[in-house]
Amino acid sequence: MDTMKPKTTNTIIEPVYPAFTKTTLKNGVRVVTETIPAMRSIAVGAWVFTGSRDERAEESGISHFIEHMVFKGTARRRMHQIAQRMEAVGGYLNAFTSKEYTCYYARALDEHLARAVDTVVDLVLHPEFPEKEIEKEKGVVLEEMKMYEDTPEEVIFDRFEALIYDGHALGRPIIGFPDTVPSFTRDQLFDYLERQYTPDRTVLAAAGNVRHEDVVALAEVAFRDADRAPGARTHTPVPPYTPAHHTERRPIQQAHLVMGTRSYHIHDPRRMTLSVLNTILGGGMSSRLNQNIREKYGYCYSVYSFVNLHSDTGDFGVYMGTDPSKVDRARKLIQRELTRLAETPVSKRMLNQAKNQVKGSVMLGLESLSNRMMRIGRQELFLERYVTLDDVLAEVDAVTAEDVRQVAEDLFHPERLSSVVLLPQE
Repeated sequence: MDTMKPKTTNTIIEPVYPAFTKTTLKNGVRVVTETIPAMRSIAVGAWVFTGSRDERAEESGISHFIEHMVFKGTARRRMHQIAQRMEAVGGYLNAFTSKEYTCYYARALDEHLARAVDTVVDLVLHPEFPEKEIEKEKGVVLEEMKMYEDTPEEVIFDRFEALIYDGHALGRPIIGFPDTVPSFTRDQLFDYLERQYTPDRTVLAAAGNVRHEDVVALAEVAFRDADRAPGARTHTPVPPYTPAHHTERRPIQQAHLVMGTRSYHIHDPRRMTLSVLNTILGGGMSSRLNQNIREKYGYCYSVYSFVNLHSDTGDFGVYMGTDPSKVDRARKLIQRELTRLAETPVSKRMLNQAKNQVKGSVMLGLESLSNRMMRIGRQELFLERYVTLDDVLAEVDAVTAEDVRQVAEDLFHPERLSSVVLLPQE
């Protein structure tokens, strides 16, 4: 009788992806990557931990202006060469400025990783700021300001931030003012670059089909001349919050209202509870604001709540556009929803629905490679660590109905709320 031999099982162990890795170069630049071999493209971003809140009053708008000007030419490339650099290989190049950071980023096929790294780092390290282009770009930015001033949905948030961060840099618009931008000189731009664009405040982030060691090798070459002295961030403390109200008439048809308050910073353990609360209150068609103001009364087309988290403070509010005759009633309805959240814990069904929305939003966002790159870049700037998706989901799951009620009680006292109203001219 033949002896049956046991079958051999071949086990193939696949590495776990995405794989996050971090390296700090000798000059202080941090390189963070998230490797996803299934992708055939890459997203690369050069992040600098400086934004409009780092500006002196007379420099208001200079971070944003520099973000524009780096595309006008570097020591290695002329303006048209920069414009064509990524588009010539089917990718793209862009940048943005926020209150606390600036990012220059590129998207391309994975075979063009070296070009993407070289291009974004070139913008950060070697801008030339041609005098002729400075004067032209001042006109461009002034036109951008006019565009925003013609958009009440933009104006009202600038007014709201100016109100709740009264006199502080966080209350100034990122784009600057009509009397600051025209005053910028080439020397000022270089001075700001020298002070703020330092290696220790710079992060190179890459996501997609990348090998960490390849990105590090490219970064070491690209940043070999990055020798500016370290620049510690010395933020002016945010002044104590004093609720205030502002009403302004403009040549518009609809009234616009924002009600809100100071809230929590990005390191506060209540930030995830605030995110769940924000979803319940104003996150989507099923939110309380949408159902009880738009659907029940038909007072508006657009109503939602929002959260802004900064390194040492934050704000929360509600926006609504409505007929001028309905502003007072709308304000009362919004306050009613805020008070309701503060007084009565939400149902288990509503809480679970909101948690699922938050988790779904996070996970769907990670389908975008650009979002993945931006996520690890921001995490490194603010937290100096990698937060896994499982960590985020666990944090969402831990939020209770009582947590939501306590945060609402903390934030939504009527006497704590500030408001801005834009009304049509009489």
